[in-house]
Amino acid sequence: MEFFSQTYVALRGPTGAPQTAADTIGRLTDRLSPATLLADRRAAVLALKGLARDCKQDVGDRALPGLLEVLENDAEVDADIGKAALETLLILCDVDDGTPGGKELGFKHTDYVLENHKATHTLFALLGDNNFYTRFATIQYLSILLQNRRQVVQGYFLKAPAGPGSIISILEDKREIIRNEAISMVQALISQSPDIQKVLAFESAFEKLFNIISQEGGIEGGIVSRGALACVDALLRFNTSNQSYFRETPLPPVLCSWLLFPPVLQIHEPAPQEFALQFWDDQKLSNAALVIGIMGMLIGSKAQEPSTFTRCLVEISLASNAPTPLKTQALHLLLPNLTFPLSDVTLTPYMPVPETNGEEWDRLEPASALDALVELALHGEYNGLDSGKRSKDGLELRAASAAVFENFVRKDEIRLTIVQAMLPPDGVEAPPITPLLHVLASPPSSTLSSDLTAVTSTHLAAILFSHLLRSSPRAKSLARSIKPGPIHAAADQGGFFVPADGAPPPAPAEDPDDDDEPQHLLQILSENLSLSFLSRSRVNTSDREAREWDRLIVGYLCLLSQWLWEDPKAVKEFLNAGGLGVLVEPINQNSESDSVVPGLCAFLLGVCYEFNREPGEITRAAIHAILGRLGVDTLIGRMARLREDERFKAVGPDHAVLPYPTPSTSQLALKPETPDECEIWFDWAFIDFWKSNYYTVQRGLSTSPDQLSSNSGQNAETAMLVASLRDVIRNQAQEIEDLQQQLKVTSQATGGELDSLREQVSSISTKLQAAETKSKDMEKEQEDLLVLLDELSTKRKKDKTRMREAGLDVSEDEDEGEDEDDEDE
Repeated sequence: MEFFSQTYVALRGPTGAPQTAADTIGRLTDRLSPATLLADRRAAVLALKGLARDCKQDVGDRALPGLLEVLENDAEVDADIGKAALETLLILCDVDDGTPGGKELGFKHTDYVLENHKATHTLFALLGDNNFYTRFATIQYLSILLQNRRQVVQGYFLKAPAGPGSIISILEDKREIIRNEAISMVQALISQSPDIQKVLAFESAFEKLFNIISQEGGIEGGIVSRGALACVDALLRFNTSNQSYFRETPLPPVLCSWLLFPPVLQIHEPAPQEFALQFWDDQKLSNAALVIGIMGMLIGSKAQEPSTFTRCLVEISLASNAPTPLKTQALHLLLPNLTFPLSDVTLTPYMPVPETNGEEWDRLEPASALDALVELALHGEYNGLDSGKRSKDGLELRAASAAVFENFVRKDEIRLTIVQAMLPPDGVEAPPITPLLHVLASPPSSTLSSDLTAVTSTHLAAILFSHLLRSSPRAKSLARSIKPGPIHAAADQGGFFVPADGAPPPAPAEDPDDDDEPQHLLQILSENLSLSFLSRSRVNTSDREAREWDRLIVGYLCLLSQWLWEDPKAVKEFLNAGGLGVLVEPINQNSESDSVVPGLCAFLLGVCYEFNREPGEITRAAIHAILGRLGVDTLIGRMARLREDERFKAVGPDHAVLPYPTPSTSQLALKPETPDECEIWFDWAFIDFWKSNYYTVQRGLSTSPDQLSSNSGQNAETAMLVASLRDVIRNQAQEIEDLQQQLKVTSQATGGELDSLREQVSSISTKLQAAETKSKDMEKEQEDLLVLLDELSTKRKKDKTRMREAGLDVSEDEDEGEDEDDEDE
C-alpha cells in the first residue's frame, strides 16, 4: 500500500487535477534527486519504468540522467531500486521493441549512456553483486549495450577496474539462469577483440567454460554447452597468443574425451567402438562441430598435437557413424600439407544393417585409412549405400575426401609409391587391380539411366588419378606402363568391405578364351572417351542421360589434359590410339546449349599440338592442317565460352559441388529428382591448372609446326631433372631447418651452461678478492706487532741501563739477554 500511496502522491498535482504524461514524467524525474528519500526515489523509478514503454522518448529525454545517477549511487545500496533502474534503462535502450521510431530512440539513449565510462564501469562493478535480480538485470542490460555499440563497451571494459574479475565471477555462478545469460553476454563481449580475449584467457576463462561444458555433459549437453563452446572457439580463433596459452594447459585432451576418443592412442591401436558408434541428434551435431573446429585450430598452429587430434578427425570421417556434415568438416580441417601416415593407420569401418534405422551396425574388415579414404571418394559413404541420391551432403563428403587425397600425395615419393603399386611386379604379367584403377578403367555402360552412380564414381576416380600425375613427370612415365588386368564386376567393392563375421566373396574365375593382350591405361581411357561420345550422340538419349554422358566425358577430358601436359610420349600414345578424331568432331558441332565439352576438346587438342614432339604417325604438321580447317579463332572461342560457363566459374578451392542443374536456366526440362540433388563437374585443382596454362595453349595454336614449343621449353627428361633437383632442394631446405632447430636447442643448452660457468667464476672471484683482502689485513697486523715488539725491546734496554746507573742488580738472564741484544746489534 505504501508504494501505491507514494506513486499516487507523485502523480497527483497540487490540487489533485489530472496531469499529462510529460508533466508526470517531469515530476517523477524531480524525485530522482539524491536530496529525496530513498523510498521516494524507488517509487519514482518504478513509476518511470511503467511509463517507459509508452512514453519512451519523454522518459529518455527527461529521466535518463537521473536514472544513471540512481544507478551509480543507489544500486549497490538497495537491490530493488537497482533492479528497477536497470530494467528501465533496458527498455529505453532496446532497439527491437517494434514501436515506430523505437530503433532510433534506442540508439540515441545508448549513445547518451555511453558518453563516458561511468555508467559502464558501474555496470561491471554491479556484476560482482550476488543479489540475483541485480546481477541478472545487469547482464541483460550489458547485452543490450553490446548489441547496440559493441566497440564502445569493449573499450570501456579494458579500463574498468572490476571488468575481468566480474566476468569470471558470473561464469562461476551456480544459478543456471545467470550463468546462461552470462555466456551469451561474454560471446558478444569478446567478439573481434583480441585484447579482451587475452585478458579473459589469463583470468582462467578457459577453465570456467570447460567446467560449465563438463557439468552440462559435454557434447551431449544442450544449448548451454553450445554457447560455452562458442565462447571457447571465439577466444581461440585468430588469436595465436591464446592458442599458445591454451596448449600449455591440461585442457586439450578434454576435447577428445568429450567425443569419447582416447586422449592417448597409439597408431597401431584401434579406436574404441563407443567412439565410432554413437547416437546423434541435431544439438549434439552442433556441439561436436564446435569441438572439432577447435581441434582443427590447434592442428593448424605451429606447436600442435597432430598424432591425437589428426587421428581423431580421420577416425570420425572414415570409420564412424557420425553425421555426414560432421565427417565433411573433419576432412576439411586436416592440414593442406598433410603428413599423417594414412597408409599406416588401420581403421575398423562399420556398415548400417538395412531396415534397422541406424540402430544396428556390421563391423567390417580392418582397412588402412588410405584405402578407406579412396573408397569413400569413389563410392560414397558406407560403400555407396545412398550414393544414387547424389545429395549435397554426400557429394561434399566425397569431394572433401578427394581434396584430402590430393594433399596426401603432394610429395612425389608418395604418389610414385601409389602409381608403382598399379604396375605388375617382376615376373607377374597382371597385378591385382586396385579399386581406383578398376573404377577408372571400367568401360562406360551402354545406358546410364539405370546406373547414374557409375558416372560420379568414374569422374571422381579421374580426379584422384589426376592428383597422382599432375606436375610429376616420373609419375606420368610410370602411368604409361600401367596395363590393367581383367576387370570384374565385384572388384569395385573393395576387398576390405565385408562383414567381420563373414568371408570375402570368392574371386571370379578367369575366362580361358580371353587371350587379348592387355592394353595400356592411356589406350583404355581413349577408348572409353570414344565410347562415351558415341553413346552421347544416340538419338533416343534423354536430356538427363545426355547430361550424365557430358559429365563423364568431362572427367575423361580433364584427366587427359593434365596427363598429356608436358608429356610428349603420352601425347604420341594418345594420338596413335585415335584420340585426334575423337576430339575434332565435338568441336565441329555448334551446340548452343553446352559449351563445356567443346571447350575442353579444344583445350586438349591444343595440348596435343603443343607437346606433340615425338616422331610418330601423326605429326604436328597434320594437326596444324586440322587446326587450320577448324579455325584458330573458333578454337579460342570454344575455350573462352568454357571460361564463362557457370559450372566453371562457380568452382572454388572449397566448393566443387553445384546444384542440379547448373546453371538452372540451361535446360528447362531438367528437374532434380530430390530437393537437394547436386552434381560435380570440376575440381579446383583442374580449374587452377586450366587458368595457369590457358594462354600457353592459346598462343600455341597460332604457331607453325616447325616452331619450338611456346611453353618454357622443357622436355620430359629436363622436367624430370628439374623435379629431381627441386626435391633435393626441398630436402636440403628441410635438413637446414632441422639443423637450425638443433643449433637453436644446443645454443640454448650451451647458453645455460655458460651462464652457470659465469656465475661460478663470479663467485670464485668474489671469494678470492675476499681472501686477498683478509691476507692483506693479516700482513698489516703482523707488521704492527713487529713494530710493537721492537718498541718493547728498546724500552727494555733503556730500563736496564737506568737500573745499572741506579746501582740495582740486573739478573744474569737479563745480562745474557742484553749481551745477545748487543751481539745482534
